Amino acid sequence: MISLTDILTLLPESFLTLAICALLLLDLFLKPAQRSVTHYLSIVVLAVTGWLVLQHFGEPTAFGGMFVRDGVAVVLKVFVLLTTALVFVYARPYLRDRSLFVGEYYVLCLFAVLGMMLLVSAGSLVMIYLGLELLALSSYALVALNRDSPLSSEAAMKYFVLGALASGMLLYGMSMIYGAAGSLDLNTIHAVAAASTQRGLLLFGVVFVVVGIAFKFGAAPFHMWLPDVYQGAPTAVTVFIGSAPKLAAFGMAYRLLEGGLDGLGGHWQLMLALLAVLSLAIGNIAAIMQSNLKRMLAYSTISHVGFLFLGLVNGQPEGYAAAMFYAISYALTAAAAFGIILLLSRAGFEAEEIADYKGLSQRAPWYAFLMALIMFSLAGVPPLFGFFGKLLVLKAVAVPGTLWLAIAGAIFAIVGIYYYLRIVKVMYFDDPDADAVPAKPADAPMRAVLSVNALALLVLGLTWGPLYGWCAQAFGIR
Repeated sequence: MISLTDILTLLPESFLTLAICALLLLDLFLKPAQRSVTHYLSIVVLAVTGWLVLQHFGEPTAFGGMFVRDGVAVVLKVFVLLTTALVFVYARPYLRDRSLFVGEYYVLCLFAVLGMMLLVSAGSLVMIYLGLELLALSSYALVALNRDSPLSSEAAMKYFVLGALASGMLLYGMSMIYGAAGSLDLNTIHAVAAASTQRGLLLFGVVFVVVGIAFKFGAAPFHMWLPDVYQGAPTAVTVFIGSAPKLAAFGMAYRLLEGGLDGLGGHWQLMLALLAVLSLAIGNIAAIMQSNLKRMLAYSTISHVGFLFLGLVNGQPEGYAAAMFYAISYALTAAAAFGIILLLSRAGFEAEEIADYKGLSQRAPWYAFLMALIMFSLAGVPPLFGFFGKLLVLKAVAVPGTLWLAIAGAIFAIVGIYYYLRIVKVMYFDDPDADAVPAKPADAPMRAVLSVNALALLVLGLTWGPLYGWCAQAFGIR
């Protein structure tokens, strides 16, 4: 029976669902010139949902343990909502210039956010799959938002086919785990995995679950969809799928691997370790060869997934806290990186080739400075936010048994500095082309928010302790 306590525990998700439906209906009656109403209401919905997440309604679990509201869920939800709000601010001028400023964009993004919120609060395999598919189906539609672009349609088809394959593998692995444990509840699966001596079926399921997680993360060698989708999707969509869903992917991996399969940690940790090294190697090396900035950022995402996996390999609260901190730092930094591309784009000019940034310091010094901050943070240069994320992850695996992973991570972090510094070199040391498009006057709210976002990477780098403390507290570290 559904009780009032269950409803109160799901109050943020319930409010978000009702608000999405209301926005969908409202958008039917708005004229194109009134589309800004949907934009501002969507940001208000995210703000109210964030406030509800921070309140303490109901109980820690709901619906018999299917839904979990703990510190991990709260932290991840807050930053999913914050990142999505940043995305909406950055995307508005781009969408308006290309006749894509439609209510469907906001509704699909909000449905994806709902899926992410369910995913990070999942207490059973059913809830994980429900949240994952809600996120995935919304993302497929978003990538195909620009119907007039063959590149966008091709990217959507690749994303759909490979995403369906990944979902099938994950579902197959879950069915094996259900067959071995006799339950969909993650706590029950955890107990069975820890006590069982006949683990053949469970291990078989774990292999497919890890493969499914690697697909969803975009980890090598299951990364083939990521560069094409990042490049082919409208940049206003890329900025969304390249930031907030990484937080949800971390939440899914944590719930499945630690919450349900911790008893088999020795097996999935080895698989994640191999995936981490492959992702670091392929992501960093392939990024060096790219001339398209969106594609370069896609390959760099693969390398950042490798760092996330390093934190999960640790298998201890310190490792999970470091991985969560890293996911937050990456989501905020990636949103700012794609935000710069959106800021410099205009109708007929996408600003996505590295050559487009030649001499940017002469044409728009403030934008060049913000871009330099973002690139240095992604590269892990101290004292920026990204440096401490990498430092904490490497510290988590710099222990006997996994020290080789810390060494590999440090080596590839140094390799990764090259292609980030190349962007800075192009902006500050190359002369602009004679036909270079001058930087356009920026949308005032976008310029202000993007400036705060980029400068926050420096501020959070200097004052990272409280945020890491919040992440550590979520995993019971005092």
